[in-house]
Amino acid sequence: MRYSLTKLLVPGLLAGSFSVAAQTTTPVETLALRPDSTHVRTPHRRVVAQFDQRFSPLNGKLVGINGVKLGIEWRGRLRTGLGVYLLSGGVPTREPAPLTLPANTRTELRFRYLAAYGEYVLIGTPRWELSTPTQIGFGRVLGRYHLPDGSRQQSPIDHIWLVEPSLVGHMRIFRWVGVGAGAGYRQMLFLNSKQERELSGFILVGRVKLFLGDLYKIARGRERLLSQKGLHRRNRREKPTDR
Repeated sequence: MRYSLTKLLVPGLLAGSFSVAAQTTTPVETLALRPDSTHVRTPHRRVVAQFDQRFSPLNGKLVGINGVKLGIEWRGRLRTGLGVYLLSGGVPTREPAPLTLPANTRTELRFRYLAAYGEYVLIGTPRWELSTPTQIGFGRVLGRYHLPDGSRQQSPIDHIWLVEPSLVGHMRIFRWVGVGAGAGYRQMLFLNSKQERELSGFILVGRVKLFLGDLYKIARGRERLLSQKGLHRRNRREKPTDR
């Protein structure tokens, strides 16, 4: 009789303990999943496109470098992606033209490159932020010769590597677009020492950022295009409204 009673009670107690555990964890999970009306949720991932304009004072000339970048933002803190950059004008060089060319031949350097970038947000709010983007690029460089008769020739193409750390801030004008500026340094790698010195230097950054994921959500949700929704910091003391 004792054995049969124990045999009946033990499974029942175990079943009761499991049912109590399930009942105590269910409200906690429910609270964790319940949206907080005072907290602005950040999407886990969103697509970000950037028009990245860079300027460098090289050999007495302010050279513009036009770039476009496309990447993914992770939890509003880390961005990774790819970009392409082209010079808007040539870089004057101190290297002489080949002896086979006539005198008074003007020489300049041109380069273009692809870049993989990573960007970490140091501080910020939904409206503004300060981040540290770093790029590693691979491309090509060549010399272009402007002859006195107006014709042009170019040197054989050489490959380049470069690294560009920088510090950049931006502010959102609207939910889906922001403007920013910053500064950094470009270091050329694996070139001869003269070309590395001439093409390496400080950079000034100007950018326009399009948050394509937010733009898609605005279009899908039929929200106002110029809305400031989600960009204002809410008062932390404000209690959630009862619904």
